[in-house]
This record gives sequence, C-alpha cells and structure tokens, in this order.
Amino acid sequence: MLARKTLLGAAWTVSSRLTARAIDFVTLLVLARILTPADFGLTALAATVTIIADMVLEVPTLQALTRLPSVTKSHLDTAFTLSALRGIALTLVLLLVAWPFAQIYQDSRLASLIIVSAIGPLARSLYSPGMVEHTRSLVFRPVFVAEIFGKLAAAIIAATAVKLGAGYWAIVASGIAASLGATSMSYLLAPYRPHFSLSRFREFSGFLGWLSGAQIIIALSWQFDRILLGYSSSKATLGQYTIASDLSVMPTQSLIGPAMQPLLAALSQINQNQDRLRHAYSKASRLTMSLAAPACIGMSLTADLIAEVLLGPQWDEAGVYLRWLALSTVLSAFYQPLHSLALATNRTHLVFRLTLVELCAKIVLMCFGFYFYSIAGVVAARAAVSFIMFVLSLMGARQLVGTSVASEAANLWPIAAASAVMTLLVISLRYKLPELHLAAFFELGVISLFGAIVYVGALYGFGVRISGRAGAV
Repeated sequence: MLARKTLLGAAWTVSSRLTARAIDFVTLLVLARILTPADFGLTALAATVTIIADMVLEVPTLQALTRLPSVTKSHLDTAFTLSALRGIALTLVLLLVAWPFAQIYQDSRLASLIIVSAIGPLARSLYSPGMVEHTRSLVFRPVFVAEIFGKLAAAIIAATAVKLGAGYWAIVASGIAASLGATSMSYLLAPYRPHFSLSRFREFSGFLGWLSGAQIIIALSWQFDRILLGYSSSKATLGQYTIASDLSVMPTQSLIGPAMQPLLAALSQINQNQDRLRHAYSKASRLTMSLAAPACIGMSLTADLIAEVLLGPQWDEAGVYLRWLALSTVLSAFYQPLHSLALATNRTHLVFRLTLVELCAKIVLMCFGFYFYSIAGVVAARAAVSFIMFVLSLMGARQLVGTSVASEAANLWPIAAASAVMTLLVISLRYKLPELHLAAFFELGVISLFGAIVYVGALYGFGVRISGRAGAV
C-alpha cells in the first residue's frame, strides 16, 4: 500500500514538475527569441545574489513538518512564523547588498534588479504550511495545481511584459509572478489562518540546524560558477553559459527532483526497518539513474540541434556548452536519493558534510580550470565534481543502510550498458542523417525517438523490467 501511494505521489509530482518545466521552457523560448544573451547574462547575475540569499536563509519547514509524527495547529503556526521571519530577513539582506554588488560588477542596473527580484522569495516565504497535510498523506494533486497555476501566471506576465517592450525586466517579472501565483493558490487548496507563534520551535531546531548549514553551502555551490564567470567574462558569455546550464539540469529537475518528495515521505515511514530502507533506496537509486542517464546523454548528443531549433542562431555557443554540461549532470543525479534517505533517517549532518565537500571541490577545481582553460575548464570542473559526489554517495549509502559498492554496481550496470548502446547507435545515425537533408527540427525529432526506442529496448534486453520482481526498476 505504501509503495503504491509513493508511486502515485511520485507520478503527481513528476507530472507537476514536467508540466511546470514545459511552461518554463516555452516561456524561455519566447524570451530567447526576443531578448539577447547579454540580457540573460545581466538577469542571471542579479538572480545569483537572490538565489544565494534565498538558499542561505532557507528554512525548510515543510520538510521538518513531514518528518514529525503528528502535526497540530501550533506546529503550522511555528512553521509559518519561521518562514515569515525568514522572508523579512531575506528582503533586508537583499536591500543591503544590492548597491555594493552593483558596484563590484560595475553595472548600476543590478541594484534595481536585485531589489525588485526580492519580491519573489518573500512571497514564497508566506506559502501556506497547511499544504504539508497533503504531502504527509502522499496526496500531491494540490501541489501540482499550485505550482502549475504559478507557472501559467509567470508565462502570461512574461509574454505581456516582453510584448510591451519591458526587455530584460520580463525575466524578473516572470519569476515574481510564479511565486505570487503559487502562494496565493496554496491558501485556496490548504486554508490556513496565519498566526505568529514559536511555541513548537524546539521540535524544529534539531532538524533545521545541520540542514540550514547545508543550505548555505548548497547556495554557494550551485552559484559559484556564475559568480566566477560573471566577474571574469562578458554578460553575453554568461548568458550563453546560463542558458546551457539551465537546460542541462532540466531533465533531472523535471523527472527526478519531484519524485524525491514522496520518496522522503515514504522513507520516513519505514526508517526503523533497515532491510526495507535498503531495498527502497536501491530501487530509488536505480530508477533515478535509469531516467537521468538517457535524458542527459541524449541531450548531449543533440545539443547543437537543440540550440539551433529551440533557441535560434544567436545561441550557438550555448549548444557547445550544453553538450558537455549535460554529460556532467548524469552522475550528479545519483546524489538525490541519498539526500532523501539522509533526511528520512534524520542524518542531516551527512548532508552538511557532503555539500561542504562539493563546495570546496568546486572552488578549487573551477578556479583552477578557469585560470588555465577559461569556460572549458569550468565545464570540466563540473564533471569532475559530479564524479566526486557519485563516489561519496556510494560511501554515504553504505554508511546509512549498509549497501556495498558491489551491490550498487550490480544494480546500475544494465543502465550503463543500455546507455552505451544508445550512444553508439545514435552517433551512427547522426553520421548518416545529413545525407537525407532533413530540416533540423525533424532531425532532432528522429534522433530523439530513435534513441528512446534503442534505450528502452536495450534495457529490456539486459533484463530490466518496469514492474515485476527480479530485475525490476
């Protein structure tokens, strides 16, 4: 029963994220056709400050509520109060850093962009804590509705703003509209009367301590490459890199990230049974890689066509970056099930340690790579860091549930083999297709369909089944 509810919850969250990403993607295509890489670079630089401050001050109250044995009104009040205080602190921080940041990067436009962008995370801080009741019950349809409503609002606002000649402000308006829309809808789907109280703070503090520290490190880790490139490269180059980077993580954020929320809820319910935890984690890690590998490798193999068909001729550089950034994303996806496992077993200190290692590795390798090889070195550093995190995830799983490297290798080898078969045949097809003189759009479609069929067929040939007992994903 739990497995069925978890799968149903995962289906809803994945559908939500896929739909949301599809809306984001269409919005991105519209903006990319009208705005310039320099516009995207400018807003990406401003967004870097907002994202870092947002994540540094993140208070993961919904995750903390999910972990509690039971939730009362006083728990919801405490969660809302913590989030509201966090929103106020975030706004003040952004107001304080906006002007100095603009001076450091020598562009006065950054100050106003940062200040206005603060509206988005402030709105998200007021999200209804009552939504956790749906999550705890593994009912994710309301989450789907709230997120999609926000994304539709963002798309409409962005399209309207760019049509009215707002330029790069359309990108900022889109982010604000998404946050305001989702938060407004959350109160319709999970009615809650706000009340300020910290009466249950002690039940949150233990969970939030290590995790809040990890959020600070994650924020710096995720944005370090953009900080480095924003200071050392042109805004047009940063815009090309940012679009490529955002596209490269889209498969994992759309397919895998949403499934981790119901996985966390499910693992939290069986965290006293080591054997069930080990089995559930192994299935989750295998499913994660079975989705991430073909999606990221396929994106890498067709990066030039993606840039040409979807973005337009001014984004050729983004296609080059995308080819290698997509590959670097494959192994990093393996960390996500471990993250959920660590939270479910209340081992948040492990999350902190791993994210600290990731940040240190990025700082050293990216600075070294950029100094000697420019952006190519930064991309190579991202691949190296992904491999490091893959190895550390194997070690972390052994520590938490006793899985061995050998068992995980046996768990993942069919996916690696099927991905290799897909890669070889897709490369062969790409070598032959130019003879047919197909339009880039049709060539992309043919290759994508062919690669998907080959991958699924290869998985089946190696004994992997979508359902069943032995060999099931």
